[in-house]
Amino acid sequence: MGLSSHPYLLVFVSLIIGTFLGIYLRKLVVEGHQKNIKIQSKEIVEKALKEAEQLKKEALLQSKEKAFQIKQALESELKTERDEFKEEQRQLKRKRDSLKREWDGFDRKQTELYNSERQVKQQEFEWHEKHKEIDALVSKKRYELAQLAGISQEEAKKLLMDSLESEARMEAAKRLVRIENEMKMEADRKGKNILALAISRYAGDYVADRTVSMVPLPSDEMKGRIIGREGRNIRAIEAATGIDIIIDDTPEAVILSGFNPVRREVARLSLLQLISDGRIHPGRIEEVVEKMTQELEISMRESGEQATFDVGAHGVHVELIKLLGRLKYRTSYGQNVLQHSLEVSFLCGIMASELGVDVKMAKRAGLLHDIGKAVDHEVEGSHAIIGRDLAKKYGEPEQVVYAIGAHHEEQPPQSVIDILVQSADALSGARPGARKEMLQSYVKRLEDLEAIANGFSGVEKSYAIQAGRDLRIIVDSGKVKDEEAALLSQDIARAIESKLTYPGQIRVTVIRETRAVEFAK
Repeated sequence: MGLSSHPYLLVFVSLIIGTFLGIYLRKLVVEGHQKNIKIQSKEIVEKALKEAEQLKKEALLQSKEKAFQIKQALESELKTERDEFKEEQRQLKRKRDSLKREWDGFDRKQTELYNSERQVKQQEFEWHEKHKEIDALVSKKRYELAQLAGISQEEAKKLLMDSLESEARMEAAKRLVRIENEMKMEADRKGKNILALAISRYAGDYVADRTVSMVPLPSDEMKGRIIGREGRNIRAIEAATGIDIIIDDTPEAVILSGFNPVRREVARLSLLQLISDGRIHPGRIEEVVEKMTQELEISMRESGEQATFDVGAHGVHVELIKLLGRLKYRTSYGQNVLQHSLEVSFLCGIMASELGVDVKMAKRAGLLHDIGKAVDHEVEGSHAIIGRDLAKKYGEPEQVVYAIGAHHEEQPPQSVIDILVQSADALSGARPGARKEMLQSYVKRLEDLEAIANGFSGVEKSYAIQAGRDLRIIVDSGKVKDEEAALLSQDIARAIESKLTYPGQIRVTVIRETRAVEFAK
């Protein structure tokens, strides 16, 4: 029996043979792959080694180049430092030579000083000896003079001292006049330059005093509606505002009269609103007056804020800003106080910049100097002291507080800013057209000036001219000498300062002349 008779055995054998044959063939394939992998790995390693060698060479070249650059930079820096060191050495050498020369000069000066001291001591000794001789000679002469005059030495000494004292007083008066004239000329020159510069750099508006306001009407028929039935409307307006309404023959206009400018402005705005609205009756009048009062308060606060913004005064307390706004409706001798305060602030700043003083502090003090006038009708006392207390209450700097209190000399000035505020206040109030005075008070002030001058001994006549800003005094030449005229002008000026209150300054001029009169017959 062969294999063909056993088909399953044949299949089994074939499987075994195929399996071994497959294993063998797979082995051959794997060995071939391994061989290829080894070859490829070898090539990769060789290639990597070559690339590494190339990178190594490139890195070496780069490092050498970098080292060369660093070397050059170090050499350049070293050369620069070496040059600087040489320059410092040369400077030190020059300084050493200079110090040596100065030291040699110091030695010479020391030697000269020593010789001078010896000469001074020798001269002092000789002076003492001569002084002793002179004293002895004077004593001898005094004794001889006393014997010849028949008076004692004490009496002669008294006569001599009186004579010397009189001569000294006359000489002192002459020197005083000369020094005062020189100082006045220099001070006037500098002061005029500063004031002229301040005036030229600031030009303010002239504000006229008004106690009445005029309200235009669309027609004369509106006057009857303002009066109302049996006068109830006009009475309601006057009661709500505290302002008198004058209705006369003036065509298409009514006049509001009152001394309180804030109330007068409220009445004006309220009347304009009522005329525009057309509804005029007591209930509506009270409503409109209340509304206009609130709007005016807002407007005054905005005016105060604008004033602080214009002068650059930052950080001012809100209550002081409100009080500044109220000054918009306050006048002094016909000058608007808020506008006056702005003028004073700007003038203070200009003069402070010329004198090298703190400009911001000077402008702040100038702006707030009259803040007391906003409430002076409510609080007793001077507006300067009231303003000082208000500024201190609301946290203003001490320098500003003191300048406010000192601007009318209720307290003595202590700093340059105090003087600047006084000067700017006088300058703003005294310029032509800025303020108005009642005729009676104006004439009274002129009479008081002349009366003060006439009260001094030796004064013949006095004349107040230039609106009371210049006082000319004629003195008796037999009673007042030239030297005494200067002292008399000072005394009269001090008397005016202590007895009168006035804006600006008053110049006192003493005139002394000698007249010789003869008649030809």
